[in-house]
Amino acid sequence: MYVVPKDLVPENTHPLNLLRLDSDAEARDYRPTRPPLFEVYMRMAEELAKRSTCRRLSVGTVITDPMLQNVVAIGYNGNVRGFPNDCDSPTPGACGCIHSEMNALVKAPGALEGKVAFVTASPCVMCAKLMIQARISHLYYRAPYRDSAGLEILGRGGVVAVRYDRWLDAWREPAGSGEGDPDTRAIR
Repeated sequence: MYVVPKDLVPENTHPLNLLRLDSDAEARDYRPTRPPLFEVYMRMAEELAKRSTCRRLSVGTVITDPMLQNVVAIGYNGNVRGFPNDCDSPTPGACGCIHSEMNALVKAPGALEGKVAFVTASPCVMCAKLMIQARISHLYYRAPYRDSAGLEILGRGGVVAVRYDRWLDAWREPAGSGEGDPDTRAIR
């Protein structure tokens, strides 16, 4: 029995990503034929980031249940409900925006253990601590934040953090084509 990650991302140890194959040849030749569900949720987070009102960094978050069947919360960074859709201050790190992760976590069901988060940037220290407290089991992020301390906190708290950029350019429509065919050049 050979176990390979369905999405070809070895760091992704989520139980739903493990594929059992009978032979070494099957394992070597395996390639996904459609976007992995992890990539689908990451792209949802990217779309949410487009709603951000922060001038410095647009971030989106999707939180799912442990089985990746239900989106339980979404968020993006910006000001609080009812305030102007703008930063309070131009100072980086003190703009007054609520972080994307915080925005999603306040909406997520607290009692649900093993939630999975998809975020366009790795979290700051405070967001990492909130994720641990909110029972997030896995975090997938597209790009690293300027400070990696949040990732270190997640590791100490038992959260599996995976930089998820393997399929960034695959299965995207070429500009102006209108075609939905996967971009197989990205599948190696």
